[in-house]
Amino acid sequence: MDQPDQSAPQKGTVTQRAIEQIKAMIGEGRLEPGQRLPTERDLAAQLGISRSSMREAIRALTVLGVLEARHGSGIYVTQLEAGDLLETFGVVADLSRGARLVELLEVRRVLESTATALAAARISSGQLADVEEHLEAMNATDDPEEILSHDLAFHRTIALAAGNDTMAAILEGLSSRTFRARVWRGYQEEDAFERTRREHARIHRALVARDPEAARAAAAAHVGEVEEWLRAQVEG
Repeated sequence: MDQPDQSAPQKGTVTQRAIEQIKAMIGEGRLEPGQRLPTERDLAAQLGISRSSMREAIRALTVLGVLEARHGSGIYVTQLEAGDLLETFGVVADLSRGARLVELLEVRRVLESTATALAAARISSGQLADVEEHLEAMNATDDPEEILSHDLAFHRTIALAAGNDTMAAILEGLSSRTFRARVWRGYQEEDAFERTRREHARIHRALVARDPEAARAAAAAHVGEVEEWLRAQVEG
C-alpha cells in the first residue's frame, strides 16, 4: 500500500497555515483593527504561499468576521468586535439538538448567572428601568411571540449591564430565538408561564437590591428550570 507523500502538504493545510499567520499578524499588532491588508499577491509572497491558498484564507477569515472586503478598496481587518466574531455561536445553538442542546444550556446557566451577578453590581438606573419595562410587558400578555420578544430583551439588557462585551456576545449566541420559541411553546402547553414570570421577577428584585449573590442564584435557578425541562424532553 502506497504511503502518502508527507513532503507535499494538502491545500487545506496550506490555507490553514495562511489563516494562522494572518491571525498572528493581527494578534501581534502588525495588522491593526481597521487597517488595510497588503494586496493578495504581496501577502502571498510575504508568507510564502500560493495566491489561491491566500484567497481561500482571506475568504475564511471574512466569513469569521475577522476581515472584510470593501468594494473597490481592498481587504481590511474588522474592528474585531466580540459580537461580530462570535456570530457563528448562534448557528451552533440553532442547529444543536438533544443532548448537545442540554450541554449548551449548562454553559448558558454558568455564564448567565455570572453575568446577572455582575449586572447587580454595575447596572445603571436606565438599564434597570428597561429590565422592569420588559418584565411588565411579559406579565401583561399571554401571547407567546410577545413574551418571547420581551424575554430576549430582558436577558439581553442584563447581559449588557454586566459590562463584559465578550460574555454578552457569547450569551447572545447561546440565546437562540429559535430555541427560546420552542421553550415558550412548551411552557404554554404545560401552563408554566406563571412559574417563569415568578423567576423573572426574582431576578429583577435582586437587581433592584443590587445583591450579586441573590442575582446569581435567581438566574441559575431560572436557566436551571429550562435545562431540566429540556432534559425531560430529550430523555422522554
